Amino acid sequence: MNERTYCMLLHFSVFAGYAAPFAGLVVPIVLWQLKKNEMPSVDAHGKMVLNFILSSLLYGAVFFALSFAFIGIPLLFALSIACVVMPIIGGIKANDGVLWQYPMIINFVK
Repeated sequence: MNERTYCMLLHFSVFAGYAAPFAGLVVPIVLWQLKKNEMPSVDAHGKMVLNFILSSLLYGAVFFALSFAFIGIPLLFALSIACVVMPIIGGIKANDGVLWQYPMIINFVK
């Protein structure tokens, strides 16, 4: 598997969480850790995906707390759409050889 395809798979691995609980967090981390020393761009894409996952979890917790004030309900809806669309865009860009910066993420891992 070439580097671009592996990076695309890394972005798409976020969707493993729809098949099994916590797989959307574990699978990208495992894929990133397996090849980050062999392929330099995998390290950058892995950090981007991990930051996206952690930011989404944080935003989800905050929006859930705000849902009791009813403002969090549309925010949770928007976040759920973003969690489907953003990894697809990131995967397509990775297949083109571009490191796409996910919007609105917090850089936990640098």
